[in-house]
Amino acid sequence: MPLKSKRSPPEGEFLFEIDEEPTGECLTALGGLPSFVRTARSLDVPGSVKRNLALKRRDRGFDEATYVESFLALNAAGGDCLDDFDCLREDRGVAAMLGHEVPSPEAAREFPYRFHDPEKSDQAQRNLPIGEVSYVPEESTALRGLAQVNQDVVRELARRCAGERIATVDMDATVIESWKQEAKATYEGGCGYQPGPKGTPAAWAEMNVVVAEEFRDGNVPVLKDPRRVAKRAFAALPGTIRERYFRGDSGCDEAELPSWLRDEKRADGPEGFIGLAVSARMNPVLRKEIESVAAEKGMTFWPRMR
Repeated sequence: MPLKSKRSPPEGEFLFEIDEEPTGECLTALGGLPSFVRTARSLDVPGSVKRNLALKRRDRGFDEATYVESFLALNAAGGDCLDDFDCLREDRGVAAMLGHEVPSPEAAREFPYRFHDPEKSDQAQRNLPIGEVSYVPEESTALRGLAQVNQDVVRELARRCAGERIATVDMDATVIESWKQEAKATYEGGCGYQPGPKGTPAAWAEMNVVVAEEFRDGNVPVLKDPRRVAKRAFAALPGTIRERYFRGDSGCDEAELPSWLRDEKRADGPEGFIGLAVSARMNPVLRKEIESVAAEKGMTFWPRMR
């Protein structure tokens, strides 16, 4: 006997009406942005920017704190290029939530260039040893000010988490791809930049926060003076830290950084023990030593080769 036919739900009436009149309210799909911005303001990021950055040449337009907050908001909203500022500007809800407009892509493009000091780059090129082509120029005054803003944030986070007594400085290789004409070729094959001693900022692992960085061209070798940024990272840690550790990939496998970490009377750094774990690049001598230890312990050594 055939089943009795019944009405399918999609055959029913549509329960909502479409109002063709535009709403008078301000709507946005970025409703989570205020929580992020409120966090940044509660950490006094605008105040720190005002104290440490002085880039404006004229008394008009956006101030430094507004530019910095706009870049933070763009990143939080998922923007990955300056043209995405147009998307934020078209969203009326963004300005209503922030309490200020965001810059145009062209105005935003000019702001980061104010951190560049061409004389520092020229000096670094003049000091290049014969045969070398990559260099890391000395930081400009503006970049040092921006680093101080980050350090102020780290110190405020540490104040709120006063019970945190352990800090592991973590560095690992990363490249930010870029199609800019000025971008240099990287070891991965494309062009881009390396924001750190080996392509990454130095992070305080337990707090998941960046404590130091050094923005580099993509062609700078990964082994070029990682100790410099490690020093800055440990110097940025708050005085409440009692245990210090370091971990890094094979980009840290050079003589100066591990030696500095092992020296409990180290120059330009905190005194005392720093535990370290650094990946070593496999070579015939190291392989032979590891195999001999494995044989003594009755184990089989299976190296992971790259």
